[in-house]
Amino acid sequence: MAAVPAERERPRRREERAGGAKRRRRDEPPQEPPERPGESPREPPAEPGYLALARGLLAGSAPARRSPAPARPAGEPADGEAGDGDDLLGQLIRDLNEINEVPFFDVQLPYELALKIFQYLGKAELGRCAQVSRTWKILAEDEVLWYRLCQEEGYLLDMSISDHSCWKLALKNCRAREHMLKTNWKNRVGAVSQLHYEPGRVLCDVHCCDGVVMAGYSSGEVKLWDTRTWDYRAPVLAAVAGPGGAGALPHVSFVRINSSLAVAAHEDGTVSVWSLLLGQEPIHHFQHNQHLQALALAPGGAAVATASGFQVRLESPDDRGFWQTPGTFEIQKLVNFLNLVPDVRGSPVAVAAAEDIVYLLKAEAPGRILHSVYGQPVTCLDVAAHEAAFGIKTFGWLLNEPNQILLYNLETNQCVTKVGNSMGAFSCVNLHSSPPNMLVAGNKDRRVRVFDLRRGEAVCCVQGHQLGVCSVQMDEWKVVSGGEEGLLCVWDQRMATKLWEMHARHPVRHVWFDSHILITANIPEEKNPRGSSITEDDPSLHRKYRGVIYSYDFSVDQLAVDSVLPICRSSYDEVSGYSYNIGLAVPYDSI
Repeated sequence: MAAVPAERERPRRREERAGGAKRRRRDEPPQEPPERPGESPREPPAEPGYLALARGLLAGSAPARRSPAPARPAGEPADGEAGDGDDLLGQLIRDLNEINEVPFFDVQLPYELALKIFQYLGKAELGRCAQVSRTWKILAEDEVLWYRLCQEEGYLLDMSISDHSCWKLALKNCRAREHMLKTNWKNRVGAVSQLHYEPGRVLCDVHCCDGVVMAGYSSGEVKLWDTRTWDYRAPVLAAVAGPGGAGALPHVSFVRINSSLAVAAHEDGTVSVWSLLLGQEPIHHFQHNQHLQALALAPGGAAVATASGFQVRLESPDDRGFWQTPGTFEIQKLVNFLNLVPDVRGSPVAVAAAEDIVYLLKAEAPGRILHSVYGQPVTCLDVAAHEAAFGIKTFGWLLNEPNQILLYNLETNQCVTKVGNSMGAFSCVNLHSSPPNMLVAGNKDRRVRVFDLRRGEAVCCVQGHQLGVCSVQMDEWKVVSGGEEGLLCVWDQRMATKLWEMHARHPVRHVWFDSHILITANIPEEKNPRGSSITEDDPSLHRKYRGVIYSYDFSVDQLAVDSVLPICRSSYDEVSGYSYNIGLAVPYDSI
């Protein structure tokens, strides 16, 4: 190869060196020109918006608004985004998961203080708060809040907070059960049973407390049924023989029962007291010279009051359990009604109505006249913890004054209010089991009235009985009444309409119900019907003369198979050949 002349080789090398410098300048990043004196420093490039938000939240203050970052080519990562951004977002998520401090707008509160604020909210407000954020959802579903709501609405009062793992679900189930019971009450859905007894016995008196039914018969027997456990084999309480010695016991005049004691009075003046915890033998008994006109048992205590002739006697146990007579009172007239004041500490207090005089009788103190108007007899009486309500009968066709119910305060002995303006006499009144400031009464004019004691007027008046009303009870939304003709009516108080009715032969003398059980007693007036023999076990005594006790259970699910009413509930232990002793289930239209 021929040699290149030196003059040609020298310009080519200069061109290669210039091209290499240009390539190196393109590969290197551009250098910023030096700052000139007097110029302000340049601002750093704007970071992405979510990183600015994260930095502001971590710093405890809202970030300042910045101008939007310049657009960059797709797929080209920003400087520092891969490392710093992941750390900031991870720390932000970890801080939001912490519930030691609950965000309330721009204030951070401790969990206990936030829970205290949420305790003032109801179910609907807690449901709305649970939709705000994850932290508020955890706070709104705290077990302490729902346990308090469950207790405030009257559900599961005997349970502690550790008895349920989810009190929100427990409250939901309780409200669903309450709705089912209310629907069953309105539609008369449930099981109906008769509390049976031996043939030849006539029902004399019935009383009920918390689902335990006590009944006395013309044979002198006293039986108990526990409808809460559906115990149909009722035990017989052994009574003490009267002064006549051994032999047939006289008829039972009155029976009373509470949560711990049961009391029965016979026609010969014998009074027996049993303990529901100790057994079937009486723990105390005493004797009157005459038959009793009235018998009372303290609803929540261990005190008994009896009225025989012109004498009222109070019996109660002392601190050691020995029964004594703390007070005996002589009354000017025969006592028609007698009640013991509930929730009284110490000596018992009784309210007695003798024709047109109402007495307040305190043990170890002289009797005091609470009300007395000549010629205005008392027709009914009921007593609550601090008040007494009784109906008076006036001669309205002479004095143009209607019959009324008077409400007296037992602490001041003053008349609080007068309600009712009826031409018929009030035959029954219920104050102790009615809602606060409410009273229900039945009248001889076949009407049932509900009174508001604050306004002193009737808020509901319904009519559906064919004869006078002899027993009533009410709660927040319904009224149950029994008539002299044997008709049992269930009313919707707010709508003033009849929901349903049941009919039996004898007057409905006793009515008791709670949320799911209804007890009614049809007690005949005649205790010795015509056609029966002298012996008490005469099977020829027709069923229609005996009286009956019905037990309605509305807690049965209407879709369950067990809720189908059986055709016959008789025990088949009676003497064969008497077809009228077969007890058909009622209502008959549900068979």
